[in-house]
Amino acid sequence: MSNQTKKQLKDISYSVLDLAPVKEIGEISDALHRSRDLAQHVEKLGYNRFWLAEHHNMPFIASSATSVVIGHVAAGTSTLRVGSGGVMLPNHSPLVIAEQFGTLESLFPGRIDLGLGRAPGTDQRTAFALRRGQGSMGQDFPDLLGELRSYFDPTLSQGTSPVRAVPGEGLDIPIWLLGSSLYSAQLAGELGLPYSFASHFSPKNTISALETYRSHFKPSKVLDEPYAMVGVNVIVADTDEEANFLATTLQQQFLNLIRNHEAPIQPPVEKLNASEYELAALHQQLATSIVGGPETVKRKMQEFLDETQADEMMVISSIYDHEKRKKSYKLLSDITKG
Repeated sequence: MSNQTKKQLKDISYSVLDLAPVKEIGEISDALHRSRDLAQHVEKLGYNRFWLAEHHNMPFIASSATSVVIGHVAAGTSTLRVGSGGVMLPNHSPLVIAEQFGTLESLFPGRIDLGLGRAPGTDQRTAFALRRGQGSMGQDFPDLLGELRSYFDPTLSQGTSPVRAVPGEGLDIPIWLLGSSLYSAQLAGELGLPYSFASHFSPKNTISALETYRSHFKPSKVLDEPYAMVGVNVIVADTDEEANFLATTLQQQFLNLIRNHEAPIQPPVEKLNASEYELAALHQQLATSIVGGPETVKRKMQEFLDETQADEMMVISSIYDHEKRKKSYKLLSDITKG
């Protein structure tokens, strides 16, 4: 790719993924209020969208009732697009999701995104509790997606369904497919939908997924050409040393997942207590994370953009201290605008 056509950091949009991180048992309310405060902060900085993710039975995440939290955040902002990153569709009736997001779009017109995943967002026992043994494990995701889309646009089902989503029907709510493998990449391309890849926890498949999406893309009523967003962990501080220290919160979070140890997010530490095997797994899972002072982050962000040619980046800054987390997004905003 020539220098004339290579994307620069200032050429693309930036968004935020939030999990309403919980610091201590019993402080869910504080976590949810911090999410709204962060959304208000990044809205002023010019970020494009603020997405919340559905996870269940995880004591460090408070965004399980994702549509409810989206309403909480949207009510506290005015221009920011707010959405799901994502709703795990096999956990739900498509009609219920259509009604929930139809309600959100009716309350906050032109500001709601519906990002969809096919994983359960939890362990198998919790998935069973969510689905009551009646749902799928994602194998019929295309059918669920088709049903959901037809509630917003009945022409997709030739108007044969006697069931209508009210609110929902006739509303233009952008639907994104989310993924950490090639499955959703291919499906999003074939349907002509925007696609978001979870490079922040599945870096190995990033490039192959983006290539799959773009090579399978077919123009649709939604998009004339592919639109790919990539999730990436970014932690910015005044110096590389401080950023690396702050990043140990994210590393401990992934170590806890590796160890099957459920705990709220942890404050940063000077040294990780981990085995060589755990450190290798950590490095593999967080391979695309971008951590450092402004100059380091600017260089690494440009390298990541050169590699992915993303149309948008969705940034996750897992920092324990709320004010330092806000500062990280401010420093990143300065970097990407300059």
